[in-house]
Amino acid sequence: MGLITQLVTLPLAPVRGVVWVMDRVMEAAEQEYYDPAPVHRELAQLEQKLLTGEIDEETFDRREDELLDRLEEIRAWQAGEPLTAHDETQGHHRE
Repeated sequence: MGLITQLVTLPLAPVRGVVWVMDRVMEAAEQEYYDPAPVHRELAQLEQKLLTGEIDEETFDRREDELLDRLEEIRAWQAGEPLTAHDETQGHHRE
C-alpha cells in the first residue's frame, strides 16, 4: 500500500481490526463446534449407561441416532461439503 492509501484508509483501521478479530473468533468457534472428540466421548458414555442399566434401549437408540447424525454433520463439514436443508433448519450454518 502506498503512503496516501494508508493515510486515506487509516480511519477504517479499527473496523478492519474488529473484522479480523471476529473472523478469528468464528474460526475458533467452528473448530470447537465441529470437533468429533466430544461426540465420541458421549457415545462411549451412552453405551456405558446402557450397559449399567442407567438408561433403557429406547433412550439409547434415540440418543445414539442424534449423536451419529452429529458425527455425520462434522464429517461433512470437515470434507467441505455443504450442509443439508435438515442441518440448516437445526440452526447449523456454514460460510
